[in-house]
Amino acid sequence: MHGSGALIRCLLDNQLVDEINLIVSPVTLGQGTRLFPDAGPDTALDLVESRPTPKGMTIQVYRPAGRPQYNMAG
Repeated sequence: MHGSGALIRCLLDNQLVDEINLIVSPVTLGQGTRLFPDAGPDTALDLVESRPTPKGMTIQVYRPAGRPQYNMAG
């Protein structure tokens, strides 16, 4: 599925996502729409595959891994 960060967040919140494929392009933008909103529960993601394309992009495959564990020591 292409598209909406709001839809992705809704599907993640309801545990309806098996895999996320992100295509990352080496471009920096000063502004734009965030993929995920500021609010909502955090979801840990396991990177299961990452491969470069001939044009310098990377294709990254993630699987949801439950709630993240944060190390607050320090």
